[in-house]
Amino acid sequence: MAKSGLYTGVDIGTNTIKVLVAEYVSGEMNIIGVGNAKSDGLKNGIIVDIEKVAQALRKAVNAAEERAGITIDRINVSIPANSLEMEPCQGMVPIVSETKEITDNDVIQVVQNALMRGIVPEREIIALETKEFTVDGFTGISDPRGMFGVRLEIRGVVYTGPKTLVHNVRKVVERAGLIVDNIVIAPLAMAQYVLTEGEREFGTIMVDLGAGQTTVSAVKEQALRFTHTSPEGGDYVTKDISTVLNTSLSAAEDLKVNYGEASTERASQDEYFLVDVVGKDEPEQVTEYYLSQIIEARMTQIFDRVRQDLDHGHTFETPGGLILVGGTAAMPGVVDLATKALGMNARLFVPGEMGLRNPAFAQVISVVSYVGNRSDIDVLVSQAFSGDYAYTAAEEAYVAPVTTVPTQTTTVPANVENDFYVEPQARPVATQKATEPEEDKEGLMDRAKNFFGNLFD
Repeated sequence: MAKSGLYTGVDIGTNTIKVLVAEYVSGEMNIIGVGNAKSDGLKNGIIVDIEKVAQALRKAVNAAEERAGITIDRINVSIPANSLEMEPCQGMVPIVSETKEITDNDVIQVVQNALMRGIVPEREIIALETKEFTVDGFTGISDPRGMFGVRLEIRGVVYTGPKTLVHNVRKVVERAGLIVDNIVIAPLAMAQYVLTEGEREFGTIMVDLGAGQTTVSAVKEQALRFTHTSPEGGDYVTKDISTVLNTSLSAAEDLKVNYGEASTERASQDEYFLVDVVGKDEPEQVTEYYLSQIIEARMTQIFDRVRQDLDHGHTFETPGGLILVGGTAAMPGVVDLATKALGMNARLFVPGEMGLRNPAFAQVISVVSYVGNRSDIDVLVSQAFSGDYAYTAAEEAYVAPVTTVPTQTTTVPANVENDFYVEPQARPVATQKATEPEEDKEGLMDRAKNFFGNLFD
């Protein structure tokens, strides 16, 4: 069940930065503040100017603070799935305490053991999803703490991403005068918030149609199985309208929002509107059908790319069909076009929270929901790989050395971030072997010579 308290989520989008403040009371999420600001310094969902993005983030946070009546100093920020990689991991540790009761330290150690793998310098661990713990062969355990056992095992999935991407997100938050509580992978969070338990179990495709990029994710058996991001989104539709109609980008965006229809089958050839054309004094008339043709061409190309991604990912049958989220998905006709282009049943997800009933808010709400609904064991696992918790070995784990030395306290270096850290265990001091009497050595040599001599004879 979700903890009680305040949680702040941030979605750094290509066009808009959204900040949401929610209060959890007895497991119920109540939104108490929302802020947004025009994005600057991003291209196709990727940060290209840290200072500009930080300034926009600060504006959005200030707006959320004013509406919520609180001061925000820590945030949970989403990160896109660009170049996201996932692979299974597992680890095992013995329980060395006298009581054999599993503690936080044992969980921390088994997580760090599972992550003892070679990671290329340009990648970083972003998340670890625990599938199950096993205690002495008993599987399917969600929280082993307090149980009796002699061997603890973990099985999970580790997610890694480009270190540059993670670093830039942290730097933006830092420049905005804030602290990162958690970095949340967007598809992971939305899979938990957007999809029902049945959709996650039997298989569903989720497509996030953002302004700067499109992310397709496949979920089955309660796990994220595949995700891929392509640098095409709603901004490409706006640019096409601007180019074809020879109008400014701001005018093209207004046309898309106010008159846009993604499916020509739904557009009217009789209704028209005026468009300011660059280089002409008088506006020109454009029919709804002609504008729809421009939009449909680009959206069809985006869905063709989604199909290629799904084919490349060797995705499975999806009884849950296709679910669309993101600001671009709110355009009329997108659902019909997706159903036609991809050959599967599609539907639009609209958040049920009052005042946020727009698919553009799905990601920022999912960040708060994901963090707020984590269990204590999930938080502990997260601390283990993020470096927020240093493993401290129990005294029983050490074998009394022949010659003892003072034990030094080891601390985690302050500059270590997002890397698991294992406290080095003290080693017994090597002692020189006692010198055997000379006559004993000679007797042993004689016996060995006689043995081998008899053997070869």
